[in-house]
Amino acid sequence: MGGKKEVAETSGEGELDRGTWSGKLDFFLSCVGYAVGIGNVWRFPYLCYRNGGATFLIPYIIMLIIAGLPLFFVELAIGQFSSEGPITVWKVSPIFSGIGFGMCIVSGIVSIYYNIIIMYAVYYMFVSFVHLDDILPWQSCNNTFNTFECRDRPYPDLPNMNESDRVIALRKEVNVSCIDSKSLLPSLTSAYNLTTNLTDVMQLNSTMLQDEIVKDCNYMFQSASEQFWKRYVLQLQDSDGIEDIGGISLRNCLCLFFTWILIFFCLIKGIKSTGKVVYFTATFPYIILVILLIRGVTLPGHMKGIEFYVIPQPEKLLRAKVWGDAATQIFYSLGIGFGGLLTMSSYNKFKNNVFRDAILVSCINCGTSIFAGFAIFSLLGFMATETNQDVDKVASQGPGLAFIAYPEGIARLPVAPLWAFLFFFMLLTLGMDSQFAMMETLISGITDVFPHVLRKRKLIFTFCCCMVGFLLGIPLTAKGGIYVMTLMDWYSGSYNLMFLALMEIVCLMYVYGIKKFCEDVEMMCGSRPNWYWLATWMVLCPVALVFIVIISGVQYERASYEDREFPNWAESIGWIMAMLPVVVFVIVFIVQAIRYGGVVKASRSTADWGPALPENRTIPRYQIGTYDLEGEDNLGMVYTTSPPPYPTANGDKYIVAHL
Repeated sequence: MGGKKEVAETSGEGELDRGTWSGKLDFFLSCVGYAVGIGNVWRFPYLCYRNGGATFLIPYIIMLIIAGLPLFFVELAIGQFSSEGPITVWKVSPIFSGIGFGMCIVSGIVSIYYNIIIMYAVYYMFVSFVHLDDILPWQSCNNTFNTFECRDRPYPDLPNMNESDRVIALRKEVNVSCIDSKSLLPSLTSAYNLTTNLTDVMQLNSTMLQDEIVKDCNYMFQSASEQFWKRYVLQLQDSDGIEDIGGISLRNCLCLFFTWILIFFCLIKGIKSTGKVVYFTATFPYIILVILLIRGVTLPGHMKGIEFYVIPQPEKLLRAKVWGDAATQIFYSLGIGFGGLLTMSSYNKFKNNVFRDAILVSCINCGTSIFAGFAIFSLLGFMATETNQDVDKVASQGPGLAFIAYPEGIARLPVAPLWAFLFFFMLLTLGMDSQFAMMETLISGITDVFPHVLRKRKLIFTFCCCMVGFLLGIPLTAKGGIYVMTLMDWYSGSYNLMFLALMEIVCLMYVYGIKKFCEDVEMMCGSRPNWYWLATWMVLCPVALVFIVIISGVQYERASYEDREFPNWAESIGWIMAMLPVVVFVIVFIVQAIRYGGVVKASRSTADWGPALPENRTIPRYQIGTYDLEGEDNLGMVYTTSPPPYPTANGDKYIVAHL
């Protein structure tokens, strides 16, 4: 994100002039920067990894077409049309105000663990900088934290060896005592129809040493980058799971504090409208990804990983979790349901072509995810070849994929420390853009509710929000903090996003009315949405969301990390995080119905709903002094049933007009 025009304070009441983007390209590139984040190089490849490679692309593209793109357009359109943020925009139908609060809650929870990923990027960046004149610690197995299973040499080139050399090389790959302890020699004798029983491991030839019978006795080697991540950065050997996450890592804690300070300074300074920053954040990630891909496809075994990525496993399409992950990733990557899109588009000029922006940004975002997949799976294929394992066993699930596979590929580049520094600097810039948007959504949402109290104390309030985020993130810096982060990632931005999106569709297409919504879009863009948009908004999108939520509940899978399932109490905490936005929505729904005197009255748009500037109110129902009381254009009718204001301790009124 970047390029937002600086705003200035105007009236004595402390209100801010929202301003607009300085140019169309600024908004477009900023949307690309917001949508293309760490999730494209971390979350998408790891979801492909978890759901069978190319199999995941099928539900991913389908969910983009029937849900992601339509909802992305809706959020951009409603924000641009009203010039309102994620909470105040729901004056379109006040009874749905809980959507805005839900967006702020999701953004707040995700911000806590998202900054942990940025923290890891910062730490790797520091390490790379310190070792600019040396080799990186994940380039070798000669460190104090490395074990016997660490491997920094290539797998033996068996086809080009003679039998004697093959046997010598393979004996280093197999745990000989394991073969004896499991009594596998009789099985090998039978399998090869030998007339003389095998009595000693030294009798085995190279074919027998590679047989499936002895596969379980192969050493489970780990790459140097994997051991650096697991044993040095995470220190998982000192944790027994989420039940005992171990002590706090002071190193990680200080890095986390540093990242929150960076976020704080970004929030108080705002985003400057300098094209150079936008162009850098939009293009720099692609330069690094292209370099990694080129290097990846020149490494031995790269096709092993790419084949895993592009060859589908159709049987996995029957798992509801695959479809749920696809929908969640679309929402997570595009930023649907977080409130950031509404905030960004609210700074657009009223006549901006939102059709073009929605389609192009969505396609670029998803194309980047797929492209990043080729880069990372080429590296995974190389790692699988190096350690003599299958691709699906070579790296752990979760963010470790970005901190294992990518560093491994970077370690093979000339001047590796420099490229490592640039790569993790790229992750930092990508993460900061998205993190800034989520925190701004949360801070602006709360400030909109209590503007007279908080707006004049924005600096202090912003600092407090950042420090609360830091304090809540401290448990994630523990030696088993990755388990806590996995739990938060599993639940915090999943089903609740789909629920909020479904309520958006219900509000705008069924309660407010698709006819009015299309009129609003035509007033902005000069043309009505075609049959594709109507079909997805009215039928396909809500049906898909309901179907996925129901089926995912029926085929529910417990949260886990590396085959370690979490206990019941941890699952309960996860469900609390998932259901909190839903509960808040229901509470606000009931409160609004009572305050407005019924569900029907609370569902009607407030008198000030519509374009912010009078010159853009070009149809009769948006003329000042009129209000659509019964769903028709009732000219001359003034809405007079606004709810009473809430007094506060200092006499200020509860400012949000529709609350």
